[in-house]
Amino acid sequence: MNTIISTQDLMAIRHQDDVIIIDATGGANTYQRYQEEHLEKAIFVDLDSQLSAVDDPKLGGRHPLPSILDFGHLLTQLGITKQSRVIVYDRLSGANAASRFWWMMRAIGHPSIQVLDGGFQVAKASGYPLQTGVLPPVSPAKEPYPVPHNWLLPTINMQEVELLTTDTDSLIIDVREAHRYEGIEEPIDLIAGHIPSAINIPLANNTNEKGLFKSTKELKELYGPYVNDRATDKKVVHCGSGVSACQTLLALEIAGFELPQLYIGSWSEWSRNK
Repeated sequence: MNTIISTQDLMAIRHQDDVIIIDATGGANTYQRYQEEHLEKAIFVDLDSQLSAVDDPKLGGRHPLPSILDFGHLLTQLGITKQSRVIVYDRLSGANAASRFWWMMRAIGHPSIQVLDGGFQVAKASGYPLQTGVLPPVSPAKEPYPVPHNWLLPTINMQEVELLTTDTDSLIIDVREAHRYEGIEEPIDLIAGHIPSAINIPLANNTNEKGLFKSTKELKELYGPYVNDRATDKKVVHCGSGVSACQTLLALEIAGFELPQLYIGSWSEWSRNK
């Protein structure tokens, strides 16, 4: 199954019983925007309270992962089972939180998880049916979602990242906008700048002018010179708080590359400690 799904393909399957659509738009006033309009049947999931743990940003960043058991409980409450075909979208081509949800689902071994290419805006412009308000309460799954003991995709902590900053064979990709990477401006975290030795490949490079992911060929050409011939434990992707970096991980999967390590704490943790 492809990592992403088009609006047209989602239109064709949206009424199937096993299809569950998730709105994972993060950011300010996110629930209000969901209530104003969302894709038909889409269930709201909150980045801050459901896809993140409540913690000290100095110890894990602004959006640390929840426990894997808490995430499994969330899926159960959403009615998601191992047999569910889950489609997730947001309002920023996957960079709000849809790709974070995708990464988390992949990291528990869910067999069928896709991100809606272009997200809400493309679907709306294409005539996808919309709803307002809130859906009736979802019926929880009859059995708890079976999660593994640990996340199955590679992650890395701050101490391990620090070791890589002096390793000439390593690759640390910062996906934030260039002005944040260069330290010109920092609108969210306490100080501006970037992790030593990190290179900047802004996530805006992953999509075209319509907000759709670039082709497999284009993404291979973009990332191949950096990620080829490097072991997984030498490759790291990060952002501000471990959310939008997942869009770049999604782009790397589309391109056919093995997924690098995700630094969940990202700049929000690093900048509070260094």
